[in-house]
Amino acid sequence: MKRLGILLSGRGSNFEAIAENVGSGRLDAEIAVVISNRTEARGIEIARERGLPAVVLPSKGVPREEYDRRIVAELHNRGVELVCLAGFMRLLTTEFCRAFPLRALNIHPSLLPAFPGMDAQKQALEHGVKISGCTVHFVDEQLDAGPIILQAVVPVLDDDTEQTLAARILLEEHKIYSEAIGIILSGQWRVQGRRVIAE
Repeated sequence: MKRLGILLSGRGSNFEAIAENVGSGRLDAEIAVVISNRTEARGIEIARERGLPAVVLPSKGVPREEYDRRIVAELHNRGVELVCLAGFMRLLTTEFCRAFPLRALNIHPSLLPAFPGMDAQKQALEHGVKISGCTVHFVDEQLDAGPIILQAVVPVLDDDTEQTLAARILLEEHKIYSEAIGIILSGQWRVQGRRVIAE
């Protein structure tokens, strides 16, 4: 059974959806550790309530390279085979990406490559797009730019606010993140150019 490491900074709703799928057996994996860079992250409380190993490594005031070394060491110590970013609000260093090549996933609330970075829903509304959605992709050294595993489309309604659009996108995030993890854990995939093709 593959060991997952979850990195989060906030409420941890994507982590909770993954944990539900692990708990029900829909995902053949175990959560080896949940790590947050913020002490007050709700996701850490949720992990502890579920009896999962939860570690807080505060990032404030720690140089990026040093911080990522600490995270990599913790993940290795726990035997983590696949890292899942679930609202982890930090740009990872080259050192981290090299420690987990094609073994770290992220979910982003837009149809990448459109609207990378922060405030994706705000960017989508300001741009006037008619559809948005979410993307699960491999983490690499560029921001929200690794090969794409899965995407889900969400219509943008005329009366949408950032909050209403974000809420509808989040429902799709909860579905496709576990699906993407399942594909990667199966080993039945390959990267062709920038696309991940399930086999």
